[in-house]
Amino acid sequence: MARSYSFKELAELVDGRATGDEAMIITGLNGLREASDTEIIFITDRKKINLVSESKACAVIVPNGSEVPDKATIEVDNPEWASAVIHNHFLTTRFVAQGISPAAHIGEKCEISSEVTIGPMVCVGNHVKIGSEVTIHPGVVIGDDVVLGNGVVLHPNVTVQHGSVLGNRVIIHSGTVIGSDGFGYSQDQAGKHIKRPQVGVVHIDDDVEIGANSCVDRAAFGVTRIRRGVKIDNLVQVAHNVDIGEDCILVSQSGIAGSTSLGRHVMIGGGASIAGHLTLEDGVMVAGRGGVHNSQKKGAVVGGYPAFDARKWARSCAAFPRLPDVIKDMRRLRKELESIKTQETDKD
Repeated sequence: MARSYSFKELAELVDGRATGDEAMIITGLNGLREASDTEIIFITDRKKINLVSESKACAVIVPNGSEVPDKATIEVDNPEWASAVIHNHFLTTRFVAQGISPAAHIGEKCEISSEVTIGPMVCVGNHVKIGSEVTIHPGVVIGDDVVLGNGVVLHPNVTVQHGSVLGNRVIIHSGTVIGSDGFGYSQDQAGKHIKRPQVGVVHIDDDVEIGANSCVDRAAFGVTRIRRGVKIDNLVQVAHNVDIGEDCILVSQSGIAGSTSLGRHVMIGGGASIAGHLTLEDGVMVAGRGGVHNSQKKGAVVGGYPAFDARKWARSCAAFPRLPDVIKDMRRLRKELESIKTQETDKD
């Protein structure tokens, strides 16, 4: 059933300043052009306030101090955050357990809460512990000795390998593999590869979300750790024994090599690569396509390959297209200099 709230309720939810009919009923949040006359929208930039006139929406979330004629407004410091809170409020539904599908396979000596939904073609190994309000969609495979906390959601065709531990409210999207073997080999004198056993585990803390078709490798020894609040995009590789600090963000197609540690609030841009056995301290930011080969101090912002200070990298990028002209000018100046030297020699 669709939810609806009063304008006043939504404003109070985000501690916003409401201007307009507080009793007005709002039925949802939508995009600027998609919204109906009972929905609310949001604008993050005061310079784009004029776009609100193009929308049918009855209300708008705006930055503090914004004026919007003919629309009810909720003024907040951060409209993007406020819109996310309100949107989630509309979409949140109470968990209703549907039980275990007859078409699911459950192994021996498992501890499974009665408040679960386990879909068809799910395969659960032996000695697995599953908390309450857990949703496991069709086609998921869970290995032996796995632990799933409360409120976990595993989307279709997720694989959670043996020994992995997932905390509360972890969300894993389709096709992702948790706990696959880390990439470790040794070579003999003939150059043949010998696999190094990967006998550790993966531990994912509370409130982590991992996108589709990503991989988190088990540790060679010990633990690959993803700490509370980390958000990982689609198509991301996390290698063995990596330790990712709280509230980090890893964007699509990025990769972290083995035994590298990230502090809190580290942000890795799309397509960036981080070498192994490094430490990226709190607040480090790596621009998209960056290649990090050295440990980075707290708050460093880097880009390029190999990565260095992002401001210098940006200036270097701006200069790069001009290099052919610079080289051409240098050759011309060199010829002129040689000509001057020749003239001076002839005078002597």
